[in-house]
Parts: sequence; structure tokens; C-alpha cells
Amino acid sequence: MEKILEGKVALVTGSGQGIGRAIALFFAAQGAKVITNNRKPGKSAPSMVSPEQIEKLDPEQKKQFLEGLEKETGDAESTANQIRALGGEATPCYADISKIEDAKRIVDFTVETYGRIDILCNVAGGFGFSPIEDITDELWDHVNGVKPKGYWHAIKYAVPYMKAQKYGRIILCASPAFQGDVLTHAEYCAANAGVVGLTRAAAIELRPHGITVNCFAPAAATRASYELEAAKRTHDKGIITEGKKYIDIKDVPGPEYVAPFVGYLASEKSEKCSGAVFMLMGNMINRFLDPTPAKVLFKEARDPWTIDEIFARETELFEGYVSLADK
Repeated sequence: MEKILEGKVALVTGSGQGIGRAIALFFAAQGAKVITNNRKPGKSAPSMVSPEQIEKLDPEQKKQFLEGLEKETGDAESTANQIRALGGEATPCYADISKIEDAKRIVDFTVETYGRIDILCNVAGGFGFSPIEDITDELWDHVNGVKPKGYWHAIKYAVPYMKAQKYGRIILCASPAFQGDVLTHAEYCAANAGVVGLTRAAAIELRPHGITVNCFAPAAATRASYELEAAKRTHDKGIITEGKKYIDIKDVPGPEYVAPFVGYLASEKSEKCSGAVFMLMGNMINRFLDPTPAKVLFKEARDPWTIDEIFARETELFEGYVSLADK
């Protein structure tokens, strides 16, 4: 069977573990030479739960948490080693794309190592939980510094190479949280909404240069999922909006389900697709509709609306409307 990425070079940021690792492995299996990446070598400590929170888990919950964390933990070197063991070609590069100099370094390293860059897949991300009134500048910057800022950093330096070769595939990882979420992490929702906006803007701007830009919003069981489960059970203020429910980790398929469609977006066969946003979960591929007006009101007079005119037509404007906050 044809390998759809034969001869291509891919940079996958955030590919030390989880969804990024699954994508890097799939790209390599499909013939791509892959630069794997995460911030630094070795195992990183949990970022969403403290040691004190972990100790609050009952013995069985703690066992499941630690086993899940161990299973899903890795770095750029371990992912590259997996690829090589399977007969593929990969080189690790440690860099933090939230830092512009690191983003330039890793893109240049890709071209220096393999001669070109055909695919940029940004999967790196940061997480955290807080009621909106307690979000700190540090938390906001930690999350939004990677998405969308770090994604833009990597795009900024990859695009000149892609323009020169009149070809490129840029794929950005968002989250279904770009629509808002029942979890108390407004900073994360804002970051992922920014990724969607960046996708759409870059797709329009780069289309004349043979470069496509698409976005996927995955739901998969990863290291972050295990931390989320622990946080749900132990966070002092709770992380789920009152009266709402959140999917259990046991009902979420693994990251390997996400990789094949991302591989499609990375291939030449996806040429007509650019500026699209997809939700991926298990064997479901859901393409979001572009935002379109749901109801448009006009008035014939040229003067501005009066408040009484708005009151008089509010029923018409909100016909069939249900607030997402009430769903």
C-alpha cells in the first residue's frame, strides 16, 4: 500500500507523548522523516495537580493515576526511538515554541537535518484550571503563550521555507474547548479559540503559495486526561461548572484514533481542504460548519436602531435560540 507521506519532512511539536506522539508515529509509518519535540528531556512533573492533591486520592485512584501517567509520559527522544525501532526516520529536538528564538531554532534545525520542511503539525499545549476571577497572569500566559502564540512562532519561521518550495501543510491542534467548556479553564478556551482564528486567517493568506492550514480539535485519553481525572476529585474549588457533567476518561478512546485523519490533512490528497476545523474522537470525524449568521434583522430607516425597536423585535432575533450556558 502506498505510503502517503513518502519523501516528506514533518515537524511535530509536542510529540513527546500523547496525541503528538501518536501523530509522529503515524507520519513516520507513512514515510515521513520526523522531527520530534517537547520542551526538555526526561519526565515532567504533573502540571495540573499538586503532590498534595495526588495524596488525597484513594489508593485505587492513586494507582490508576500513576500507572496512566507512566504509560503516557515520554519525551522527544523516546518518541524518536520508537519511530526508529519501527524502521522509520526521526530526530529529536528539545525546544519551547512559546519562546520565539526556540521556534526559529527548531524550524531551522528541521531544514538543516532533512533539507526541507513540508509539514508543520503543532500539538504542543499548556493546561491549568481556575475560576475565571482567580486566573492569574502567570496561568494565562502559560497557556496562551503556547496556543496560539507559540503556534504563530513556528508558522512564522516555517512559512518562508514552504513558500520557496510552493508547498506546505500546516496543521494546528485546538480543543473542543474553543467553543467554551463546562470546565473552569477560560484561559484554555481562549487559547484554543485563538488557534481556530489563526487557522482561518493563515489559510486565506497562504493559499496562493500552495500551503494549506487546517485545525483539529481532539478528545483523547492522554497524560492530561489522567491529570484531569485527579483534579476533578481533589481540586479545592472544583473544576466543573455547577450543575454540569463531564465525560469520564474511561469513555474516551486513545490518541492513536486521532492520528490517521491528521495524516490525511498532512498529505497531498488534502489539497482542496484549507481553513477547516475538525473534531476528532475515536472513530468520529466531525467537520465544523464555518460560522454563519443564524438570524439577521434589518430596518428600512437609515437612522440607528432605537432601544424600543430592538425590544419590539427581540423575539424575532432570538427565535429558536438556546444559550450555550443553559445547554
